[in-house]
Amino acid sequence: MADTNTSRCDLAIEAHEMLAMGKASDFSINGVKVEETEHNNYIKITRIKVDNENGARELGKPMGSYITIEMPARFYGQQEIYEEMCKACACELKSITDEMLDDQDDTVLVVGLGNDRITADALGPRVIDSLMITRHLKKYIPDEIDEGIRPLCAIAPGVLGTTGMETEEIVRSLAHEINPKLVIVIDALCSGSVERINTTVQLTDTGITPGGGVGNKRKTINAETLGRPVIAIGVPTVVDAATIAAAGMDIVMNKRNDINIPRDEANRRDWIRSEIGEELGSMIVAPKDVDSIIGDIASVIANGINISMHEGITLADVDRYK
Repeated sequence: MADTNTSRCDLAIEAHEMLAMGKASDFSINGVKVEETEHNNYIKITRIKVDNENGARELGKPMGSYITIEMPARFYGQQEIYEEMCKACACELKSITDEMLDDQDDTVLVVGLGNDRITADALGPRVIDSLMITRHLKKYIPDEIDEGIRPLCAIAPGVLGTTGMETEEIVRSLAHEINPKLVIVIDALCSGSVERINTTVQLTDTGITPGGGVGNKRKTINAETLGRPVIAIGVPTVVDAATIAAAGMDIVMNKRNDINIPRDEANRRDWIRSEIGEELGSMIVAPKDVDSIIGDIASVIANGINISMHEGITLADVDRYK
């Protein structure tokens, strides 16, 4: 099994970049297909398909599809880029879910993972707050609901420390009772790159292991555990201290050549952890403006879900709904 050093890396694109580091430009992995495109010149979309066990083993990720949407670092406050991000998320989400949903009467359950008392971990609950919830309307007043509106329901189940229940247990029980055709799970992730914090959205059909990126793995939520398709949407909102130190060393190494430390990123990060100590090296850090940023990125994801799940509405309709 390849040593990809992905203990602090939830993103498939970063796992692939670590493997490709120092390799030829035509580097490839048996069982892993990578496609890169652009949306309106400033949004980069990378699609990674892991289609056999060798690819899964090398990448350290389950077999399935991983779509990464990268936005400009400073899209916040720019309405045009914000709207294009919403549309890009909607388009990519729809490309995955079209084969999973038969028609607009199929129920979708959205689950917002995370602790809403900790801002950097509150992405899931914040997304839930901005969704167009319609399952009850379709059930009790169906004649008053326009066509193209799907029965959508949502929950923010909290975390084990405040509920005493594993998130997977709650979601599995809900799925059994509600019987949705599809479950969409949103969670905050951990990145191996400072540049991708709060600027990257990952969509995957492989499900999610809550807390995996920060070394606090809980029970996995996926098609196998729930008995139905599961789409996971995540945004890296934190990074560990060793990664920040490694980024700082990059700057120093570009200016000096007399420093005897590993030149490749993965080994350099391990070296830094050994030098500064496990306690400091494993510290998880969020940007100082995380409060405002989480609200903005949660709105992007929520609108992407709203537009893709409800074919009868547009982004303008969503803004009026708010």
